[in-house]
Amino acid sequence: MDWGMAEFSPLEDWKEASSSEQSYMEQLPLMPGDSRGKNMAGDCERNMVGSSHERNRAGDSRERNMAGDSRERNMVGDPVTYYTALHIAVLRNQPDMVELLVRRGADINRRDRIHESSPLDLASEEPERLPCLQRLLELGANVNASDKHGKTALLHALASSDGVQIHNTENIRLLLEGGADVKATTKDGDTVFTFIIFLLGEMVGGDKEEAQKISRFCFQVTRLLMAHGADPSECPSYESLTHLCLKSFRLHFPLLRFLLESGASYNCSLHGPSCWSGFSIVFERLCSHLCESEEDSFSTDLLQKAETALELMAASTPAVRLPSNFEASPSSCRAHKGKIEALFHSVKQLERSPPTLKHLCRVHIRRALRPWPVDVKIKALPLPDRLKWYLLIDHSSSTEQDV
Repeated sequence: MDWGMAEFSPLEDWKEASSSEQSYMEQLPLMPGDSRGKNMAGDCERNMVGSSHERNRAGDSRERNMAGDSRERNMVGDPVTYYTALHIAVLRNQPDMVELLVRRGADINRRDRIHESSPLDLASEEPERLPCLQRLLELGANVNASDKHGKTALLHALASSDGVQIHNTENIRLLLEGGADVKATTKDGDTVFTFIIFLLGEMVGGDKEEAQKISRFCFQVTRLLMAHGADPSECPSYESLTHLCLKSFRLHFPLLRFLLESGASYNCSLHGPSCWSGFSIVFERLCSHLCESEEDSFSTDLLQKAETALELMAASTPAVRLPSNFEASPSSCRAHKGKIEALFHSVKQLERSPPTLKHLCRVHIRRALRPWPVDVKIKALPLPDRLKWYLLIDHSSSTEQDV
């Protein structure tokens, strides 16, 4: 096969179009062994790999191969041996060249022969390539096409973000506005929330400043995903963002509050409380942490956040749904046993008794004020302060300002 013609034959039609176009052509290899191809490979690798992975804090720790495609490109050989001119124009962030190539006949959805990555996949992976991403979408690129791993452009954008140096928030926003499917799943079962869950895990024990940046990025992206219909409470539990935030409600309380105030289910949204229940998780973690530590400031903060989380869950639905085996075991928590038991009996009472009119009004008003931020909208209501306090559900200082 004539490699040069197979990969770049569409360019011959416009080779004489202008001096700038001709200059661009001169950078492309005519044959794999051409010296210009070697120069192009080095430049391409620096553009393509250096920005995404030399700065990628997670590095090789991504067990699920979240950024595997980009790392592989540095191992297979010269990118010019498998990328088309359109791919290279994207890697060099040249939106005008991208449009020229497409209008001259280049296949906008063409996948490279090694990784099966499309130009849109590459454009989604770096915030600097946003102009190319926008141009490709305007030109009709298939936003929901997937590579050999089942990864769409949206999943590429999520997998390439580390929340610290690489923030693909605007790429993700653009893809969602362009019709990207929030229910897309890779062949390994990764969802849009898999990558957020991974980044939240990177916060534990890490640098405080980096943890704040990751938290902010995850919040912004979760908000975008939920605004376009993503469900953070689906099975399996290890892929559920709500489940993770409930298990670590002290660490991820602002995000948990956002999820519950935005309508996320506190039980498994597919199978109900028999699969997993937010009430059970909160009591389990509360008992576990308080038994391990009786330090006053820690215990006070934990109890405040637990009480707020329980009330947020109760206020999200007219009738509380608890699992049949719902129990709490505070016997070993000597200092706080009475408080935990009081919280437990109040939750059980909500399930046993018909909902009060006051409770139903709170549920209805808070639902009517969605989407987030509900608290800001409640504070603007022409109501007495006591009613606002009841609607706000704020037993701690962790509100939307914490995000």
